[in-house]
Amino acid sequence: MKLRSYMFIGFFLSLLLTFLPFSSNFINAAIPTAVAPVSAASFTQGVKKTVLDNGLTVLTKEVHTAPVVSVQVWYKVGSRNEVKGENGISHQLEHLMFKGTTARPVQFGRLFSALGSQFNAFTSYDETAYFGTVQRDRLEALLTLEADRMENSLVGSEQLTSEKRVVISELQGYENSPGYRLSRAVMRDAFPNRAYGLPVGGTKADVEKFTVEQVRNYYQTYYSPENATLVITGDFATEPVLKVVKETYGKLAKRSQQGNVRRNVAPSSPVAPITKKAPIVLKQPGSAALLQAVYPLPDIKHPDVPAIDVMDAILTGGRSSRLYQALVESGLASSVSGGAAELIEPGWYEINATAAPGQELSKIAQVLQESLGKLQQQPVTTEELNRAKTQLQASYILGNQDITSQASQLGYNQTIAGDYHFIEQYLAAIAKVTPAQVQKVAKTYLNPAKQTIGFFEPTQPDGKPGTSSAGSGRTVENFSPGKPVDPAELAKYLPPATSATDSAKQSLPDEFTLNNGLRVLLLRDRSLPTINLSGQIDAGTEFDGNQKAGLANLTAANLMNGTQTKNALTLAKTLEDLGADLSFSASREGVNVSSEALSKNLPILIQTLADVLENATFPADQLELSRQRALTSLKVQLDDPRGLGRQVFQQAIYPETHPFHSFPTFESLKSISRDDLLGFYQTHYRPDNTTIAIVGDFDPVKVKTLLNQAFGKWQATGKPPVLKISPVPLPQTSTRLNKIIPGKAEAVTYIGYNGISRKDPRYYAALILNQILGGDTLSSRLGTEVRDRLGLTYGIYSNFAAGINPGPFLIQMQTAPGDTQNAIASTLALLKQLREQGVTEAEFNTAKRSLTNSYPVDLANPSNVSSIILDNAVLGLSRSEIRDFPQRIQAVTMAQMQQAIEDLIKPENLVIVTAGPGETLPKGG
Repeated sequence: MKLRSYMFIGFFLSLLLTFLPFSSNFINAAIPTAVAPVSAASFTQGVKKTVLDNGLTVLTKEVHTAPVVSVQVWYKVGSRNEVKGENGISHQLEHLMFKGTTARPVQFGRLFSALGSQFNAFTSYDETAYFGTVQRDRLEALLTLEADRMENSLVGSEQLTSEKRVVISELQGYENSPGYRLSRAVMRDAFPNRAYGLPVGGTKADVEKFTVEQVRNYYQTYYSPENATLVITGDFATEPVLKVVKETYGKLAKRSQQGNVRRNVAPSSPVAPITKKAPIVLKQPGSAALLQAVYPLPDIKHPDVPAIDVMDAILTGGRSSRLYQALVESGLASSVSGGAAELIEPGWYEINATAAPGQELSKIAQVLQESLGKLQQQPVTTEELNRAKTQLQASYILGNQDITSQASQLGYNQTIAGDYHFIEQYLAAIAKVTPAQVQKVAKTYLNPAKQTIGFFEPTQPDGKPGTSSAGSGRTVENFSPGKPVDPAELAKYLPPATSATDSAKQSLPDEFTLNNGLRVLLLRDRSLPTINLSGQIDAGTEFDGNQKAGLANLTAANLMNGTQTKNALTLAKTLEDLGADLSFSASREGVNVSSEALSKNLPILIQTLADVLENATFPADQLELSRQRALTSLKVQLDDPRGLGRQVFQQAIYPETHPFHSFPTFESLKSISRDDLLGFYQTHYRPDNTTIAIVGDFDPVKVKTLLNQAFGKWQATGKPPVLKISPVPLPQTSTRLNKIIPGKAEAVTYIGYNGISRKDPRYYAALILNQILGGDTLSSRLGTEVRDRLGLTYGIYSNFAAGINPGPFLIQMQTAPGDTQNAIASTLALLKQLREQGVTEAEFNTAKRSLTNSYPVDLANPSNVSSIILDNAVLGLSRSEIRDFPQRIQAVTMAQMQQAIEDLIKPENLVIVTAGPGETLPKGG
């Protein structure tokens, strides 16, 4: 169940890729009662629709919960509009929209970053959207920039040539994924005569042939006011902002009468094959075996859409869903997911499964068909129906907690469905779906004769990611980096802010400790009827050791598999009946606890959390299933240049005795017994090892009472385990390692060494330094030089992974094999330039402003706030850190910055690891 994730199918411009899994899960799993309709009126209430004389649709909605605003421009153009030979032109144009305008011939990412905007863009099947969220005083500046590039974007040969290389690097990166290659083959076969059958990002062959005239004509045709929707949400006054919009956008002329005319005429409905087609089989290098099945669907306005989405939730919505039970709980598959693409034209329903080790795809296909057949033959139960409706309705509320998401929902509905009120009709219809309607849509659309199914059968031996080579430690360094961008030069293109924002003081959490040592942070937020819970248990992978690597992960993964009074399915149904989730995942320094729920369900959420933390039983059969899933995940990681490269990089930095050196192996995962899990659980899962942060709509007094009742019996004896970690010195010389993975198109490179901890006094200076160096792939020195000027990478960024213990300082980039050496050499030249010349006062001040201006945007999302509060507590920082962070950044002096560069930038001591195709090493290396 993807919960309308097709809204964001597409290709993000920078490496801000986020995966949003829908998780599962307590008290009595009673049959859900009838579901009352969730009113979307509160969401659309206050929305004002204005259509300017030039045809631009403007949607405004005041939301005064935080001093921030979101501005989004949605163009009704995507891959659906592309004709033969120009697949990917929508995506190519999206990239070019950041290259500057005639009035502002600078990288727009730098302008957005200087405003403190959290920004991005995406291209999808039916739309291309640009969005930014800023402090409220920068609203007019953001509107000015978006209006400028709507009419005046630079689409010239210089811009197109450099950005073509970037797009091709992006596309080749997708080629690294077997799932992408399978999906491309299946979609082409399912829709051979329609643009939906082609990849949204395009093909290398078409991108290479784009001409300036071709892209410019496309821009002129579709980037016109009457083909766009401007959405503004947040802390502003409607009438003054509409006046600014009319002054800024009203002068833009319609450039074409074809702006919303379909260019690539397709059949009005999908043409179903007469007989069932044979499966598409791809036998290529890869890791796990994959299955994808696709079925044609109607368009988004068809009356069957609500029933189709309820059907999808019944099939794939969480652990209690039919396909999870039939495929994953049976041990046939490691994962299964589904989603309905309901678009402007007839779309499709998609089911994806990853085979468990040793399982045949043909058997998975057989069981899949049996499950779909049962849905067609027998009405669903009232319990299933109500659970599915609740999940869909809760996901709508939980998915729109921040103003950026609300703006996206409005933009999507207006652009794809033609009416921002669509969500109201949709949710009302969801509440009325009957078992008969679910059965009807299953019979109509899940017809085997209409199915297109594909199998990916990996040819690579399990667990063998390829050969390893070591370089000479030298890289040709013939790059002379350009001068850093002068912020003063940039400033002349930057629209002014209206006034200084008088940001509301961030409320501080209430902190207390239960008698058993469990630490709690509560922050009341009554703006929405939701709860966001974050937690950490000091039971991370640092306690694994090399022989049992994977133990912490397996323990966390098995927590929801049963307690003394409830089995796994009962636990799953309890929370899924409420549309809530509860998940556990082990990281280096702890087990992360994450949950979202409607506020009325907080008691059940807390009782479930207490039950699994105190009473988990780790059933042997579930352990074996989770072990098989872990083995599949390991195969996928070893076949992924990002995953394998990070492992090799980290193991080159940290000695075998260091906990950060430990990574699971097939041998270690197979050696872990149920007794190992029980021992780890009893040793490390303790109340005095646990911290919980809750943000949302609740009564603090009642929550304290609830927590004491739920966790009162959880006790620990003795003192919690503590690791003593020795300091890690820098490498004596530069080290170069190369890991070859067969069948990959792009390489991923990691460059760095051990860094600092979060409590290091240089941390705030390091943040500013990182912002200048590679904190943003469009506005940093690395992004400006390696991505923007040279076009050598789709994305490059740097980071100080600073936790309780020092983590690595690293630079990561994705490159075509032939560009890897040049990208590494230019990166090293930039590091030497930084070390030798330092940074300018203007760069320093601009980076500080960018960090502090974007921070209020983080605080506008309740989910982010719960995570920030938790992290600060776990890291041993003050409760007031959430309020004081901007002042700590501003307090850093230029002398402290220069000292941080001297201490932390060491170009002679780098570990350089490249994973991917073999042809990336220097000759003779």
